[in-house]
Amino acid sequence: MKVTVPESAYALVAGGVRGIGYAIAEALARRKFNLILIARRLGDLQSIKADLRSKYGVNVELFSFDLSEEQSVDAIAKWCIERDISLKMLCNVAAGGGASDYLSAPLDTMRYFIDLNLKSCITLTYLLLPLLEKNTPAYIMNVSSLAGLAPIPVKNIYSATKSALIFFSYSLNYQLRKKKIHVSCLAPGPVFTKPEIIQETKNKLGWLSEKIAVSPEKVGEIAVSQTLRGKMLIVPGTIAKLSSLLIRIMPKRVITSIYGRSPA
Repeated sequence: MKVTVPESAYALVAGGVRGIGYAIAEALARRKFNLILIARRLGDLQSIKADLRSKYGVNVELFSFDLSEEQSVDAIAKWCIERDISLKMLCNVAAGGGASDYLSAPLDTMRYFIDLNLKSCITLTYLLLPLLEKNTPAYIMNVSSLAGLAPIPVKNIYSATKSALIFFSYSLNYQLRKKKIHVSCLAPGPVFTKPEIIQETKNKLGWLSEKIAVSPEKVGEIAVSQTLRGKMLIVPGTIAKLSSLLIRIMPKRVITSIYGRSPA
């Protein structure tokens, strides 16, 4: 089903600067969504704005905010509501903490990643629901991870927050079904966005890393197209899909042990 996008329609991408966030923003711009992009680095945002406007002719608004901070989320929502933005899609992308060891990282670091990965998504969604409801059919895309399907020692804060996003998305989708607001949750496996991610994936998976990894561009396109088609859990890539099924049916203690024994 092809979704017709009104000329005034906006999509907000919270964390739309690099990797998956940028790929989602570009897939939306290709469909003629105007964009509101939020990230910490204004310089990166400005270069992305110029790129997307020249390629697709869409309007792009920029905000440089740290989404882990409560006042940032409040300010973004206030700006959108005061201008009565025709918000048709909210994409909660911002996340971090994939390499932080719960037992050795400072408590402030753990609090930061909980606020960034989970609290910002839940709060921003809550505050912007009235705008989405005014522009139905509307969409929410929450970006989780294949890590959200498994308890992962060392990275347990990351996997726990990503797991919470999956459950939040399922339950919210059920609650909003009669309001014509669809909620999707993107749960990609390895995505080669940074050199350190490439190296870590190769260390853990060896030759399989090249088979299971999906490019950011492909992830962004799949995420947007399947969200617009109403799919709930989105796992890009055939091997990642098969892995997700296996992870879900295996006992959690077994999965935890497997991840715990994998090389760092």
